[in-house]
Amino acid sequence: MSIAASEINFSDLSNKPADSVRKLQESPSRTLLVHRRGDEEDLVLTTASRAQEVREVVSTTTALFVALMQHSESVRDLVTDVMPTAFPWVRFLPREDMQAFVVELVDTLQAADSLGTPAPVTQLISQWQHTAEVHADPRLLAILRQDGEDLGDVPAPGAATA
Repeated sequence: MSIAASEINFSDLSNKPADSVRKLQESPSRTLLVHRRGDEEDLVLTTASRAQEVREVVSTTTALFVALMQHSESVRDLVTDVMPTAFPWVRFLPREDMQAFVVELVDTLQAADSLGTPAPVTQLISQWQHTAEVHADPRLLAILRQDGEDLGDVPAPGAATA
């Protein structure tokens, strides 16, 4: 799925701002993908009304999903059953971990929506995906399940290893 129907270069945005705004307003999605040079991340430019619409859709979808999950255990079981369709890697999680992921995901979606940021949701998904990676590797899982073995000090993030 494309983020924006229209695209411009960053230099066009700075050198021809009126043309860039016109292109934005004429875009069916009211968004522009702004390409930047080199390794710089591209930008998405949108109108304030479009950003508000997207926020409202996400908030409404989240509220509906949370309400369904809180409605009954059978809905939670159904969501757990269909979770591998949305996140194929959950197949490596034990069923109880998959259920824990579903519960945490719902709680985090609701909390993140109240803050207006998706960052906690993407962080949670990444953490659970890493947990699934451990379960997918029998050797690593066996090492982590060993009782009492000292695996050594964990270096601080960014610290050089010898």
